[in-house]
Amino acid sequence: MTAAPLPRNEAKRLDALRSLLILDTPPEERFDRISAFAAKEFDVPIALVSMVDRDRQWFKSTIGIEMCETPRDVSFCAHAITKSATLVVPDALRDPRFADNPLVVGHPYIRFYAGAGLRLPYGQVVGTLCIMDRRPREFDKLDVAILGGLRDLVVDELFRREEAAV
Repeated sequence: MTAAPLPRNEAKRLDALRSLLILDTPPEERFDRISAFAAKEFDVPIALVSMVDRDRQWFKSTIGIEMCETPRDVSFCAHAITKSATLVVPDALRDPRFADNPLVVGHPYIRFYAGAGLRLPYGQVVGTLCIMDRRPREFDKLDVAILGGLRDLVVDELFRREEAAV
């Protein structure tokens, strides 16, 4: 397993994440609707809105798993936030970054992952909208575009919450 590198702007990224005041808040239907739609659209058992904190990834929305967080060092999303494009892992057992990851070789037995970074308007990527499957699969350009559109809805909701709090 390969731990994800820290983004170059990690301190600013963490400040931006904390400024959203979303960490450790209760589930909200507006995020759950997007996750549920993603799971149905892509026919996957798991869809998450994930926030990547300093030492953990925390889930604002979960479809298909009961966990509310995992350590950052085993997080697929920690890799995704370092990429400018959607991270797609067609078969985690064949990817040296993830082949021996405890989330691959144990529960929830992730084989496929696609994560679109939640990029804020000022550039920081604070988390992902991601989908996972327990079997390998392909993900084409149209799939990437659809996941990206759903990711944009999550980002819109993050700021709708921020505006409502002001």
